[in-house]
Amino acid sequence: MSFHSIEAIVNVSNNEKKKFWEVILKDDCMERDVTPEESIQGMEHMWQSMLDATYSYDRNLLSASGLVGKEGGLMEDYVKAGDTLSGEFSAKAIARALQMGGSNACMKRIVAAPTAGACGVMPAVLTTYYEEKKASKEDIVHALYVGAGIGQVIAHRAFIAGAAGGCQAEVGSASAMAAGALVALRGGSAEQISNACAIALKNLLGLVCDPVAGLVEVPCVKRNAVGAVNALAAADMALAGVTSAIPADQVIDAMRAVGESMDTGLRETGEGGLAATPKGREVARRLRGLADVDA
Repeated sequence: MSFHSIEAIVNVSNNEKKKFWEVILKDDCMERDVTPEESIQGMEHMWQSMLDATYSYDRNLLSASGLVGKEGGLMEDYVKAGDTLSGEFSAKAIARALQMGGSNACMKRIVAAPTAGACGVMPAVLTTYYEEKKASKEDIVHALYVGAGIGQVIAHRAFIAGAAGGCQAEVGSASAMAAGALVALRGGSAEQISNACAIALKNLLGLVCDPVAGLVEVPCVKRNAVGAVNALAAADMALAGVTSAIPADQVIDAMRAVGESMDTGLRETGEGGLAATPKGREVARRLRGLADVDA
């Protein structure tokens, strides 16, 4: 992508009187030498894949480790009971995030958005919005361009991989992408999209990547739910007129600096954080033992 900053996208949006998503669409067409119709067709495929992955969740499946899989079903039942603390929309998004993360752990087909470890955040908020707010497919696809543009800037200025910068780079980036997409769906300005991105990423700044037994399961799946709720909060704040004191690009740069300063044990190695707790080590030993038996 030719844009290396959120600010540049906002400036083009304002100067050319184009919506945020239109700027990203035009850039994609130029970079890949495709027509707008071809680009949109590809994004529609991504959206359909998200829907397919959402609706194919199987509450009876467990991951090979047995650690995750059922959480999305439990949360869905809780939502249907009708007495959630966070409200039906947020609670449904939580359920969807858990379901997608569980499906990923069970080796089902998902959309990396921007990574497999953070695959639950974008679909959770967008499928929930699609159903609850009766959004059109066209509007959702446009929102996906907004998320993609934000994600590409983050990837350029910092990183989106937990091994490089911790979970702030995965769930944090996904949450920022989702927050911007939600603001776009609500008709927010380019500046509000930028603020939502900054607020969401700030809220997860410093989040480490500490997978128990080295698997993208604990605490990864539940962090997707947190990323989804964080995106909703950041979007609402931005739409209310709340601004980020630190510009989005500087937040991204700070995320990179924080990630680079993290001990390697906190960057997807399964050596630090929750993975190093007594329970985390116990789980790792048990799974290693099972692997030895299978061998």
